[in-house]
Amino acid sequence: MEKSVAQDLVEFLNASPTAFHAVDEAKKRLRSAGFEQVSEREEWKLQAGKKYFFTRNYSTIVAFAIGQKYVAGNGIYIIGAHTDSPCLKLKPVSKVSKGGYLEVGVQTYGGGLWHTWFDRDLSVAGRVIIRKQKDGSETYTHQLVRIDEPIMRIPTLAIHLDRGVNDGFKVNTQSHLAPILATSVKAELIKSTAENGSVEAGSLVGKKFEDETNSGNPKHHLPLLQLIAAQAGCEPDDICDFELQACDTQHSIIAGALKEFIFSGRLDNLCMSFCSLKALIDISSSESTLENETGVRMVALFDHEEIGSNSAQGAGSPVMLDALSRITSSFNSDTKFLPIAIQKSFLVSADMAHALHPNYMDRHEENHQPKMHGGLVIKHNANQRYATNAVTSFTFREIANKHKLPVQDFVIKNDMQCGSTIGPILASGVGIRTVDVGAPQLSMHSIREMCAVDDVKHSYEHFKAFFQEFSLLDSKLAVDDV
Repeated sequence: MEKSVAQDLVEFLNASPTAFHAVDEAKKRLRSAGFEQVSEREEWKLQAGKKYFFTRNYSTIVAFAIGQKYVAGNGIYIIGAHTDSPCLKLKPVSKVSKGGYLEVGVQTYGGGLWHTWFDRDLSVAGRVIIRKQKDGSETYTHQLVRIDEPIMRIPTLAIHLDRGVNDGFKVNTQSHLAPILATSVKAELIKSTAENGSVEAGSLVGKKFEDETNSGNPKHHLPLLQLIAAQAGCEPDDICDFELQACDTQHSIIAGALKEFIFSGRLDNLCMSFCSLKALIDISSSESTLENETGVRMVALFDHEEIGSNSAQGAGSPVMLDALSRITSSFNSDTKFLPIAIQKSFLVSADMAHALHPNYMDRHEENHQPKMHGGLVIKHNANQRYATNAVTSFTFREIANKHKLPVQDFVIKNDMQCGSTIGPILASGVGIRTVDVGAPQLSMHSIREMCAVDDVKHSYEHFKAFFQEFSLLDSKLAVDDV
C-alpha cells in the first residue's frame, strides 16, 4: 500500500529532531532521487536536465532541478522554508550543580512557548566535533548524534508551593528552565559501588563512571558526555565541541478521533520544508518531467529563521543570491544575465500559518480566519511583514484554481503585532517577487504542535503545481512590460 503524504511527513519529522538532522534526512532523500551534491568550495559544472543540491553549515540545504530548455537569464522558481524551530540549546558550559542535583544549563532559542517544555521526557540531539587519529596525525570530524531515551526533565513546582500558579504561570527562563539530568548522591553511589566492584560498572552510561573532577572536560557533566560519546562511538575526551539541544522524546504521530491531525514538535517549519522538498523531488522525478521546462525549480531550506536569519546560513546571508548567480554563470559567464534572471524568478516563502483557535476566537479578524482542511494560507501585511502583493497573490491563487486546490487568506488584526518570515528578507535582499504562504496550525512554537492531515496533502499538491505551472502562467502575466 502506497504511503500517504502525511505518513511520509511523520517519518521525516521523527528523523529530524534538529536542523542538522533535517538537512541530513533531506540529503538522503535527494540522493535517492538522483540529485547530485555540489560543493560551494568548488567550481560548479552544471548541465540542463540535471538535479543538484548543496549544504551550508549542514543546517541549510538548497536543491534545484534544471529544465532541459533552460538558458542563462531564465527564471528560477523557488520555494523557501526553514529548518530551525524554537528550542532549548545547551550552553557552552552546561554543568550546573544545585541542591544535590546535576542540571544541564540551557539557553532559549527563538520565541518558544517555554511553559510547554515542563514535565516532558527530554533528551539531547545535535552535532559534535570529534578528534580522531589518522596516519599518526589528528583530524577532526563533524558527526550527528541523537540520544533516543529520556535522560532529563524540567519539573514544575508543586501547586502547594505556588498557590497562584493557575492565575498565571510565569517562567523565569534563566532559573526555571534547567533540566535535571541526575542526582549527585546517585552519581556518587554508582561511582563508589563501581569502585568496590560489587556491580557491573556503567549501568548508567555503558562505561565506568569516573570522577568528574578528573574529567578532561570540566564544562559538562561526565554522565552527559559519556552518553554523547557512546552515541558518537568515541571517548568523552575526544569530543572537542558540540551544538546540542534538548528535544522531546515523544514521537510525531497521526492522531485525533478521526485521525485527521498530526501531533508533533517542529511542524513550524519542518512541515513546509518537507512538503516543498517532496514536491520538488516528485515533480522532477525523471528526465521527461524536465524536458519542456525553461526555468530552474528550487527548494531552499534555511537555518536561523526563528532568530532573524542573520547568519552565514540564514536567509539574510548571500546564500540565495550566491546560488542564483552560480547557476546562471554556469551557463553563461556574462554577469548581465543574473539581474534578468532575478526579475523572471519567483519565490514562495512557505512558513506555517495561524489556524483559527476555537477557544480564542477573538484573536482572529472576522474576515480572515484560516481553518484546518482549508488549504494553504496566503499571508498579507500592508507593512511588509509578509512580502505578498496583488501580483504574487494572484499568481499563487491562480495555480490553486487550475488544480482545484483550496486556498485561504490571513491578515493580523490591527491591534496585534504581526510576525514575519524569510519572505521580506529575501524579497528585499535579492529583489525577487515573493508570496508568503503557509499551512494552518495550532500551538505554534509549543514543544507539541498540531496541524491537519488534509493540509499537508494540499500543501504538497500546491507546491507541485507551482513548479509545474509557473513558467506558462508567468509568460501570460504583464506588469512592468513596456
